[in-house]
Amino acid sequence: MSELPFLPFARPEIDETTIAGVAEVLRSGWIASGPKVLAFEQALSAYFGGRPTRVLNSATAGLEVALQLCGIGPGDEVISSAQTFFAAGNMIVKVGAKPVFVDVDPGTRNLDLSSCARAITPATRAIMPTHFGGLPVDMDALYDLARHHRLRVIEDAALAVGSSWRGQRIGSFGDITVFSFHPNKNMTSIEGGALVVSTPEEAREVEILRFHGITPRPDKTRDVAVPGGKFNLPDVNARVGLGQLARLEEFNAKRRLLVAHYFSCWSTDPPCELPHRGHSGDESGHSWNMFAPLLPLARLSISRAEFRARMQARGIGTGVSYEPLHLATLFRQFGYREGDFPHCEHIGASTVTLPLFTTMNEGDVERVCATVAQVLAECRA
Repeated sequence: MSELPFLPFARPEIDETTIAGVAEVLRSGWIASGPKVLAFEQALSAYFGGRPTRVLNSATAGLEVALQLCGIGPGDEVISSAQTFFAAGNMIVKVGAKPVFVDVDPGTRNLDLSSCARAITPATRAIMPTHFGGLPVDMDALYDLARHHRLRVIEDAALAVGSSWRGQRIGSFGDITVFSFHPNKNMTSIEGGALVVSTPEEAREVEILRFHGITPRPDKTRDVAVPGGKFNLPDVNARVGLGQLARLEEFNAKRRLLVAHYFSCWSTDPPCELPHRGHSGDESGHSWNMFAPLLPLARLSISRAEFRARMQARGIGTGVSYEPLHLATLFRQFGYREGDFPHCEHIGASTVTLPLFTTMNEGDVERVCATVAQVLAECRA
């Protein structure tokens, strides 16, 4: 076992001012949705160029509400990447629609837009791309395709808060964008998410859908016309989010420095496939939520699970980002099988997420790189 401190693959950084602010909220007597939620929404809207923004208790809730907002349900199809977190496919199925998965570009690990174009049918209502690891999808090509076929776009930007495309922040333009503030994201609200929409009318609809579908009657009683959920964010979470948003650019700058050090220190035999560095000429648009190389399993005498166990024994945590979505039990009922999406399956079988968080230092990066190199050298086939 390692005598050095354990390095998890993700850890939030919460400053003392934010902790004190949470205590103030708790003492205020108003801990559910209230003034801090409104302040958080206003701050997020300003960050996204003034676009209407509403917060929810998770990005998963945001995806569900976005699908409802688009009127998507039984008989409809939504195209999504098979290389993403389970929430995307789950919410498509939950609203009664069919998930239509496509493969990814092996370099960016983002939705392959040529495959997406071929998957469009008369039943297609929306495209749900994931900005994988914080690297934006080609937004110009994505929206050209969506406009041509008159489709809605629900951007799964759970990993991409603070990312940008050609100088424009993800969320500041486009159709609907969903962000996550889970503790392993670039900023956190403990749990939580945000939905950025295009019009005040859509924002009002989000407010209804996130709180039971309730609308007020003129006589001060309440009515429900649509089946909403219970997705509102508490003020405690919003206060954490406000503190995090104020430091988001600082956090992302630190992440880019750590990743640059990863690339400069990385050297393994056998070699790994490293993540995409960012779009040419727009590298700073990558917010680096994760650093996830692909292991050279064909040249190793151990499995990924054994690699992760050896890293754990040396005091370094790892994750898997992500399992191929189409091979999960829920989605096999739609006819998906092994071999459907070779790039997703290769990534899903060999990916490993390594430590990347803002309280790391260059020495921590060097330790991770050295440990990976050691384990791979010990286990060459």
